[in-house]
Amino acid sequence: MKIRSVKLREAHKAASNGKPSFCSVLWDQQAHHIVTASSSESAISIHDSLLPSTTPKIIHHHREGVTALALSPNSTCLASGSMDRSVKLYKFPGGEFETNITRFTLPIRILGFNKSGSLLAAGGDDDGIKLVNTVDGSIARVLKGHKGAVTGLAFDPNSEYLASVDSIGTVIIWELQSGSIIHNLKGLAPNTGSDPSVMNVLGWSPDGETLAVPGLRNDVVMYDRDTAEKLFSLRGDHTQPICFLSWSPNGKYMATSSLDRQILIWDVDQKLDIDRQKFDERICCMAWKPIGNALAVIDVMGKYGVWESVVPSSMKPPTEDIPKLQSRNSNGLLLFDEEDEEPSAHGNSSDLGEDSYHESEIPTRKRLRKHSTNDEILDEADSEDFSLFPKLDSRKTSHRVKRDKLDNIDEGDIGKATYSRLKQQEAFQPGATPLQPGKKRFLCYNMLGSITTFEHDGYSHIEIDFHDTGSGPRVPSMNDHFGFTMAALDENGSVFANPCKGEKNMSTLMYRPFGSWANNSEWSMRFDGEEVKVVAIGNRWVAAFTSLNYLRIFTDGGLQKHILSLDGPVVTASGFKDEVAFVTHSSTCLPSNDQVLEFRILNISNGTQLLRGRLPLTPGSHLTWFGFSEEGKLSSYDSKGVLRVFTNQYGGSWVPLFSANKERKSDENYWVAGLNANKLFCVICKNPDSYPQVTPKPVLTLLNLSFPLALSDLGAESLENEFMMNDMHLKQIHGRMEEMALRGLYDNELDDEAFSIEAAQDRCILRLIASCCNGDKLVRATELVKLLSLEKSVKGAIKLVTALKLPNLAERFNAILEERLLNETKGTVETTLSRPNCNESVLPNAPTSPKAKTSEFTLPSTLKAPILSAPLFTKKQKSEGAKFESGKTEDKQTSGVNEISKMHNTNVADAATKAVVSLSKVDSNLETNQHFKSSNNQNVKPGGVNQVPSNRPVNPFLKSSIK
Repeated sequence: MKIRSVKLREAHKAASNGKPSFCSVLWDQQAHHIVTASSSESAISIHDSLLPSTTPKIIHHHREGVTALALSPNSTCLASGSMDRSVKLYKFPGGEFETNITRFTLPIRILGFNKSGSLLAAGGDDDGIKLVNTVDGSIARVLKGHKGAVTGLAFDPNSEYLASVDSIGTVIIWELQSGSIIHNLKGLAPNTGSDPSVMNVLGWSPDGETLAVPGLRNDVVMYDRDTAEKLFSLRGDHTQPICFLSWSPNGKYMATSSLDRQILIWDVDQKLDIDRQKFDERICCMAWKPIGNALAVIDVMGKYGVWESVVPSSMKPPTEDIPKLQSRNSNGLLLFDEEDEEPSAHGNSSDLGEDSYHESEIPTRKRLRKHSTNDEILDEADSEDFSLFPKLDSRKTSHRVKRDKLDNIDEGDIGKATYSRLKQQEAFQPGATPLQPGKKRFLCYNMLGSITTFEHDGYSHIEIDFHDTGSGPRVPSMNDHFGFTMAALDENGSVFANPCKGEKNMSTLMYRPFGSWANNSEWSMRFDGEEVKVVAIGNRWVAAFTSLNYLRIFTDGGLQKHILSLDGPVVTASGFKDEVAFVTHSSTCLPSNDQVLEFRILNISNGTQLLRGRLPLTPGSHLTWFGFSEEGKLSSYDSKGVLRVFTNQYGGSWVPLFSANKERKSDENYWVAGLNANKLFCVICKNPDSYPQVTPKPVLTLLNLSFPLALSDLGAESLENEFMMNDMHLKQIHGRMEEMALRGLYDNELDDEAFSIEAAQDRCILRLIASCCNGDKLVRATELVKLLSLEKSVKGAIKLVTALKLPNLAERFNAILEERLLNETKGTVETTLSRPNCNESVLPNAPTSPKAKTSEFTLPSTLKAPILSAPLFTKKQKSEGAKFESGKTEDKQTSGVNEISKMHNTNVADAATKAVVSLSKVDSNLETNQHFKSSNNQNVKPGGVNQVPSNRPVNPFLKSSIK
């Protein structure tokens, strides 16, 4: 292997005693600057990477050596830690000092920003890890658990975990939302002793699936994200322990530095070192160039340089195919990412005693791993469903001003009511908290941000904060002279309103945009003898619901566009893009004291009504939250803790997706902030409070959505819930695909998502079949096998029941498979005959070219095209891609089941377990090879939508042919 020399230049002077120092180096996001620091100097240097010979910009603010650097993901904020025990923030790249954000009792060793830059983790010699809110400098949480100096920190890219390592080799994985230890792994990394220039480090892979830790055998060991199980190790020609490691931006390569003064570059997938470099001094820090093929390095004597072309040109560049994380949703997990900073402790870590977090491990949300056995899957699913999150109990009397009478009739306390009949629920603003004299309160709190107000000396002060400070605009605070009591917030602006007040008894509505080409784009409206009850905001519109049962609709410029009369008093309202949803009273309360509510959804842009119907509530409850999910699904939450989402099932139905009864604790209440497809975002409040305070900042908790299922005779409620959730998501995706097909569009990403969910559904069904066989529920197993999408999955189910010595069931499964194949053949012939004008070169079993692929599909049933009864044909082509890359998929499946048949001395349960494991491994290959399919779609415009009308059926895996 050719050895190339990397030239180093002095950035910092070596220690006067000649001893090695720990030096830091990092790039900015655009690779325009390189930042360096040394523990032997109090200066920070910002180098121009394009003109390295120019004099660097020097920052002098620390009194002692700088031991740690961190740059926010958007490269606007630089953080530094020092031997002087302080953490400072600077503007970048200017270097202007901003603040001393926190202090420690001992020197600081490591810093790290979270994905959005709103949270800074700091660790050092005092064993504690501080999570600091970079917006206001408050201490969000102090994590205690290490027994040695904390030398390495890494935020999980998926915003769930924080990993840390100390000088004695202990690795701890923390769950961010609760601050709890989920894995405490002792002795994983080397013991670095007392030398401050040698520090243990660790790092998450860019996709967040793997944690890399220096091993005890001069190697790097990879651990699983959720289970912390060892996956594999990178072991090469390092002769001494590794002292630094760094993932490439795409996660395909890794650079490791060792005490032997070598840097090795690894191909992680191949587990081979592909290049190396020998240096005169030990390299103590490295950073991959975010744009390009280069690695910045710095040694213990303060000399730095850039290793160009670090990855051979014949291999994939280190910045190609950077993983896209699901949590990068603009309103989704970024909100959780911001809320990782929720305050739960204050002051220095040394101030915390027995109340600090300790080493005890709690159950974690482990995913169903491919290698897990069936029994392990069931045991894990049964134990984890609701073990992680706090539980909800009956909500007692709250401090609400306008609804205290109503809250006294809440959740199980109906018998204590002092009156016999509920009054109609008064109007409320979603995400608002009641007025409390002398305290801050929320006018609005949603998945995007919050609006807070504080009344002092007769006037109010309003602040608007976005959870994602990186993408949300900076909105200056304002003085409120109107006394606003409600507000709504979206990406473009905010709307405020107050009740009737003053001598003229007038209510005011005000809209404040966040950006406009005009100087004076803010506007307000006054209502004489009419009071605004609820406000909503959406895409270029503002809505106000008033005491005269009017719905007033304005444009974002202030034009009064529509005035509608409502059928009854408004209860609440919410906006999403072009849609406004609102709830009104349709009649007085029932004799059972239940509210009678009605909901409507209007499309503002085209002036149509999309939906109208009765809003279901749990008996004896009232509505506490109403709004849209991140995906635009209308949702409601009542005082009994039941979350419902409106779906198109059965012509339009409300589906219960969460029940607090399974989560409740006697002293807790849930305050809902929003939801997405899988999680409910809420704040847990301690009784008697039913809503959060502004200070300390609310801690968001994510709860898994799940159907309130009956207790199954199989004891597999978690699998049944997974089955129903997958089925619901599939129907939603197919509905969106059908809508796009009607417009002549085709979305690759949507199709990939559907295929991924259906592959997961097949694996879930196979596990349910194994449970049915173990529980002697053979009829149910037969029903389940008809729901499998892949022909390979049906064959796997046959081999499974054969291994379990159930010949009658295997015969039935065979008959189902034969019927499916027969219907598939008939459907193929029918499709060919019904499309005489299609491209004749596209045959059912011919290889599909990129252009011919769209003509292979039939029109949706809504366009009265022939309905295919072939659920497997299209999927067979998809599986060809998987087969092309995985090679011996069928052989693996066959060998796996043949192995089961040889286990003469094992019981039925063990056989079922290993069979499902084998099948799960086979099916998982289909998910991992979706890029083979998507590479054939070449006629795609930006956004992944094909403008060529698609003849593809809405659901390519239709199961209608299965009787």
